Amino acid sequence: MMDEAGVPAERVLDEVRELRGLDRPTHGGRLFAYVYDPAVAGLDELAAAAYAQSAHVNGLDPTAFPSLLAMENGLVGAAARLLGGGPGTSAPDVVGSVTSGGTESLILAVKAARDARPELAGPRIVVPASGHAAFAKAAHLLRVTLDTVPVDPVTLRPSAADVAAAIRPETVLVACSAPSYAHGVIDPVAEIAAVAAAAGVRCHVDACFGGWTLPYLRRLGAPVPPFDLSVDGVTSISVDLHKYAYAPKGVSVLLHRDPSLRAPQYFAYADWPGYTMVNPVLASTRSGGPIAAAYATLRHLGDDGYLRLAAATRDAVAGLALAVRGVEGLRLMAEPESTVVCFTSTDPALDLFVLVDELTARGWHTQPQLTYAGLPASVHLTVTASVAPRVAEFRPALAEAVAAARAAGPVALPPELRALVTSLTPEALTPELIAGLAAGLGLGAGAGPLPDRMALVNTLLDTAPPALRERLLVEFVGLLQRPAWRLASGD
Repeated sequence: MMDEAGVPAERVLDEVRELRGLDRPTHGGRLFAYVYDPAVAGLDELAAAAYAQSAHVNGLDPTAFPSLLAMENGLVGAAARLLGGGPGTSAPDVVGSVTSGGTESLILAVKAARDARPELAGPRIVVPASGHAAFAKAAHLLRVTLDTVPVDPVTLRPSAADVAAAIRPETVLVACSAPSYAHGVIDPVAEIAAVAAAAGVRCHVDACFGGWTLPYLRRLGAPVPPFDLSVDGVTSISVDLHKYAYAPKGVSVLLHRDPSLRAPQYFAYADWPGYTMVNPVLASTRSGGPIAAAYATLRHLGDDGYLRLAAATRDAVAGLALAVRGVEGLRLMAEPESTVVCFTSTDPALDLFVLVDELTARGWHTQPQLTYAGLPASVHLTVTASVAPRVAEFRPALAEAVAAARAAGPVALPPELRALVTSLTPEALTPELIAGLAAGLGLGAGAGPLPDRMALVNTLLDTAPPALRERLLVEFVGLLQRPAWRLASGD
C-alpha cells in the first residue's frame, strides 16, 4: 500500500491532483449541491493558510491551546449576534459550541434534550417530514423515537396544529427548519415554537442550511419571517459556517438560549486512571484547522461582504427561477424564499432523471430528489454567489437539456425488474441479488468509474419503497467502498 522508501512530495501532489480530476467542480458556479463557492479572489488561499497555522492544534484541551478556545468563542459570538442572541436581546445568555457539521449539531441538540429528561424510558422527538435526515440519524444513534409530521403538498410546510397533535408526554424536542433543505421553504417557526413551549418541550431550529443568509436577505428586503432566538420558545438553533458563511468544511455552530439548556450536551468521565475527559461535542480530539479557517473567513469577509454575497445569491436565485418558469413542462415546487430553486416535471414525456443526466452532460451538476409521500420527484439547486455570472448560460442549457430529455424519452425499467423492486423486502435481499443488480447498473467493486448517466439507477431507487431504497444504497455504497491495496492508481 505504501512505498517503503516513501514518495517525493511533488509526485504525491501530482497523484492528488490526478484523483481530484475525477471530482465534480467545486468552483465556478456549475455544481448546485454539496459545495459553497463565494467566488471571492484570495479567500481559498487565506483559509488554507489559517488552516495550516492551526492544523495540529488539538481542541481536546482548551487550557493547552487557548488560541482555539478564543476562535471558537468568536465564532459562537458571531453566530449568536446574527441569529438573535446576545446583549440587549431576548437571549442575552446564549451559549454555543463549534461542531464538525450540521449532522453533529443536530445530534447534539437531540442529545441535550434527551439527557435533560433522564426519567423518561422512551424519549421521542417530533420532526416535520421535510426535516433533515440527520434528525433520523440522531434518533437512531441515541435510541430516541422519531415522530414525523406530514407537510402540506402545496406549501411544503408542516402545520403547527399537526405538530401540537404529535407531542406526547415523552416528547423531549420539537424541530423545524429555516429553511428545509429539499425545497428551501421556511417552516412556521413562531407557531411551532409556541406549541412546543405550551407543552413544556424544547424547540430546535435547524438553520444549518440557510441561517447565515436569511438575516442578510431580510436586510435586502426579502420577507423573511422570524425564525431565530428572537422567537419565544426557540431553545436552540444551528447554523453551518461551511455553507453560506463560505468557510471550508467542516464547521457548524450549535447555539442554546442559556447555559442550563446546553449543560446536558457535555460528556465528562473521570473513572479511569488517565486524564479526565470533558467533551462539549461528539469528538474528543479535534483539529484546529477548520476552526481557524472559518475564523479567518468570517474576519476577512465581514458583515458588508456577506451582505454583498447574499445580494448576488438572491439575484442568481431569481434568474434561475425565471429560467425554470420559461420552460414548458417544468414548474417550481415552491416560490424561492431562500437560496434554493427546486422544480419538477408536469409532462409525463419529460423524465426528470434523464433531464439531470442531460444537464450533467452539459457541465451542470444538479441534485435529483426522489418521490416521497405524494410529493413528486424534483431537481434541487443549491444556489451560491458564484452562480450569479452563470445564470445567462444556464437558461439555454436548460432548454437544450429539456429538449434532449424529451427526445430520449422516459427511462423504462424492464417489467421483471420493476416487479422485483416493488415486491422485495429489505430482508429478502441476498448478496447474490445485490451483486447482480449492481452489475446491471454499472455499480460495484471492479465496475470501474460510476456510470456517466444515472437515470436508470435513480428510476430504480424511485420505484422502490423507502426502506428498500435505504438497503439498496447501503449495499451499493458498500460495494464501492473497498480497500485499495496500492494508494496510487498508477502503481
